[in-house]
Amino acid sequence: MKIQNAFRLGLVGTLGVGLGFLILTSIVSLTTIITYIGAALFISLGLDPAITLLEKLRFPRWAAILTVLVVVLAAFVGVLLAIVPIITTQIGELVRQIPGIVDTVQKQDWIGALNHQFGKENVDSVINSITAFVTDPSKISGLASGVLAVGFSIVSGAFGGLIIVILTIYFTASLPSIKRGMYQLVPASKRARFADISEQITQSVGRYVMGQVALALCNGVLSFIFLTIIGAPFTAVLAVVAFLFSLIPLVGTLSGSVIIVLTCLIPGVGSSPLTALVAAIYYIIYMQVEAYVLSPNIMNRAVSVPGAIVVIAALAGGSLLGILGALIAIPVAASILLIIKQVVIPRQNEL
Repeated sequence: MKIQNAFRLGLVGTLGVGLGFLILTSIVSLTTIITYIGAALFISLGLDPAITLLEKLRFPRWAAILTVLVVVLAAFVGVLLAIVPIITTQIGELVRQIPGIVDTVQKQDWIGALNHQFGKENVDSVINSITAFVTDPSKISGLASGVLAVGFSIVSGAFGGLIIVILTIYFTASLPSIKRGMYQLVPASKRARFADISEQITQSVGRYVMGQVALALCNGVLSFIFLTIIGAPFTAVLAVVAFLFSLIPLVGTLSGSVIIVLTCLIPGVGSSPLTALVAAIYYIIYMQVEAYVLSPNIMNRAVSVPGAIVVIAALAGGSLLGILGALIAIPVAASILLIIKQVVIPRQNEL
């Protein structure tokens, strides 16, 4: 319909812009919920290969889903029960040793160098100013409000984790029906082809998730064993750090290794430069083994993405959605490459 009246044209244009702005505002407001849904769907796709394997072993689907969920939850609870007491003990030990660490740091040579360079009175004045700032009642109240905010953040994170678990159970149980409903939205003449590509994409995502978890678990276990052997401090905490950071593709293992090595340099907790050096050498060797042995054997079966695209996808995903974006960036890139190879290129060849 052609609109000749300028007022109507402006009104329709204004309504269109307003509707677009409303949609964008709604998406921004629902970012947290969309993140929960994306994380739950990503995890459910990661559990689907294990469920499919059990179905091939003549398990009913409900029994396969129940078995996988029970095993995953039992493993998670078992790890918590095994690690949390150790982590709590070691964190308490760290807190107890903080005064000694501060005293040891103050006795280091660089303190003497500062005293010599700037004068002991000036250095003491700065230290006293920092001490007065920390012990100021108004600053303490601000610190208390900050601690309260951190507590609320922890509770909010726990609530978000519970929502993700519930959504994961729902998506895992209803994944076939969700797929069938999505396939019915496609014209019948193209439905079979669409279903075939979608199955390849979901299987690729599932295998990628399982492969990334396997790599992270390998790094966590080996880190715990090695750090215990060399006598590094807080081995359980550092092993958990290695596991969690290894879940992040591309830069996770490197970032976790740097944190662990720097922790081994903390004076006053049984660390030493030699321990940090040995840990650094180990992680350099481990990253080479992971990059050239473990990762190719595990991940190449899941996704096949060129190295440059892996870097670009991980950086873009991390910038857009943070850690979740970095996690899903590589399977999304693999899915786009699959669509280009099986849909776009054949269609271009027909023109």
